[in-house]
Amino acid sequence: MGELDKHLWCQGNHYRAYNNLGAHLAEGGAHFAVWAPDAHYVAVIGEWNQWTPGPNPLTKDHDTGIWTGFVEGVHAGQGYKYWVQARSGLSSERCDPFGFWSENRPSTASRLWDITRYQWGDAAWIEERPKVSAYEKPMNIYEVHLGSWMKDVFANRWLTYAELAPKLAEYCRGMGYTHVELMPITEHPFDGSWGYQCTGYFAPTARFGNPDEFRLLVDTLHQNGIGVILDWVPAHFPRDGHALAYFDGTHLFEHSDPRQGAHPDWGTLIFNYGRHEVRNFLISSALFWLDQYHIDGLRVDAVASMLYLDYGRKHGEWVPNPYGGRENLEAVEFLKRFNQAVQEHHPGTFTLAEESTSWPGVTHPVADGGLGFTFKWNMGWMHDNLEYIAKDPIHRKYHHQKLTFGMMYQYSEKFILPFSHDEVVHLKKSMLSKMPGDLWQQFANLRCLYGYKAGFPGKKLDFMGGEFGQWNEWNHDKELDWHVKRFDEHQQLAAWSGALNRLVRDEKALHELDHHPDGFEWVSCDEWEQSMVSFLRFASGKNEAFLFIVNFTPVPYMAHPVGLPWAGDWTPVLCSDWTEFGGSGLGNRLPVVAVAEEWNGRPFSARFEVPPLGVLILRSSRPPEVNKPVKVRKKKAE
Repeated sequence: MGELDKHLWCQGNHYRAYNNLGAHLAEGGAHFAVWAPDAHYVAVIGEWNQWTPGPNPLTKDHDTGIWTGFVEGVHAGQGYKYWVQARSGLSSERCDPFGFWSENRPSTASRLWDITRYQWGDAAWIEERPKVSAYEKPMNIYEVHLGSWMKDVFANRWLTYAELAPKLAEYCRGMGYTHVELMPITEHPFDGSWGYQCTGYFAPTARFGNPDEFRLLVDTLHQNGIGVILDWVPAHFPRDGHALAYFDGTHLFEHSDPRQGAHPDWGTLIFNYGRHEVRNFLISSALFWLDQYHIDGLRVDAVASMLYLDYGRKHGEWVPNPYGGRENLEAVEFLKRFNQAVQEHHPGTFTLAEESTSWPGVTHPVADGGLGFTFKWNMGWMHDNLEYIAKDPIHRKYHHQKLTFGMMYQYSEKFILPFSHDEVVHLKKSMLSKMPGDLWQQFANLRCLYGYKAGFPGKKLDFMGGEFGQWNEWNHDKELDWHVKRFDEHQQLAAWSGALNRLVRDEKALHELDHHPDGFEWVSCDEWEQSMVSFLRFASGKNEAFLFIVNFTPVPYMAHPVGLPWAGDWTPVLCSDWTEFGGSGLGNRLPVVAVAEEWNGRPFSARFEVPPLGVLILRSSRPPEVNKPVKVRKKKAE
């Protein structure tokens, strides 16, 4: 470390500390550096020295607490650890906190790797990325767990990153997805944590191959027009003795007070966000994935658990902040710095918060007092709609507010609408199994829900398997139930999902103003007795509109009146009840002409064939004469 690096490290502003710490291959060997300020003795042990702590000791810099040294004759792929002897005399073998690759579990050593040798082929993608705001781009996110998306079932093994790359890219492109969100691929010891209990914040898991093979996966997706989002977990880490916990014989990465440093619900440890070196570690990890792996976005898991000191704790089990409140001020400051660093160093990338409370300003700029995230998962919208759709249609009219309440706070944040992995596990049922009714009604209900989501403002996220209607809950040990696509109903649901994705992707009116009030207007949100809603979506200028008519009951309406902003043709684009999607064949196929007849408080209207448990989507362009005075013939409501 040079003097500037030392200064930045000690001040908590060294956001690319991975360039100095960890193991870096060089001519004739490798440089090693590890932060262990309270250790009495540190050495590198590895395959080359029979894992003994004597041959390769490190030297401590007392200003930084970093131990460094050079080991001759080592090469890429070799395993290594740090032998850390605490002042108490106790010793432990630790994987490298800044290690770039790891052994596959249950082995725990780090591995040497040259992170600079891969030749990228996504220059065109990277060049175009910052030219359009993420808010104005289409975003159909496909959330994927790599180990269970698709497997080699005959050999009972995971597919490698290299094997997954063409398959995942082709599937997402064909289905109209714009982004893949990968559940955590940072190294983790326990499969059942799904990657959310991470031990290697700079290492893609060895389960599916080496770091360059992971780069190939990202590169392939980019070259196919698919962005890549990583789940990133700065909220907590596991207690495993080979990793970060009690690293140098002291509480180095975590708080020493268990009321601040331990999660009672998850059995994990909490980072000490007030410590400069810990902030260096975490923000360096975030930028590492953007720098070295060309990642487009980071989704931060469990933000609520970071923001509140009493998260998961009873009275007396937590320590208030200096002002007596429950807000974790150090975590708030860390999140602001993290978001600022991402925006400053990688324009065009974005961050997403999984935040389940009403914390104000999650997606507001830091300069305006916000946390600075680009997007926030809309957990309230998700739960309201899943609760609504699970009810028998005869009861839905009594819960109509579940459908409409989301617009009361729609523009308070920049939202993503998720149907995520958490909603299809732990006896919550798969998306299709949540639906009430007989077989036909279950598929119709799910198509209806997906159609409503496609029209509602906000970026979209689907968890794998929901797009074709997997019956079983997600199981991380098994691949998706691809075999059900042999049946027509599942093929037709997949066709509907793909058609919606492509529509949202291709039509500006369905994504450009997701976060601006000009992009959405209710036509009717109070038809509670019919369990129906209708609304309009617009692009900038409002010269084109998409009309969504959504019927959440099994009752068809053959001439349902809907108020419209202008006269002329309204052309059907998609309908969930068309036979190609598994429906009964109802829903307009030919253009419907709006006339100067007032309805829903609008000067024009038309009557539509609205299918049962269905969504009808129509498009119309504003005619040149729309601003001319018209003589409106009023009609009493039926």
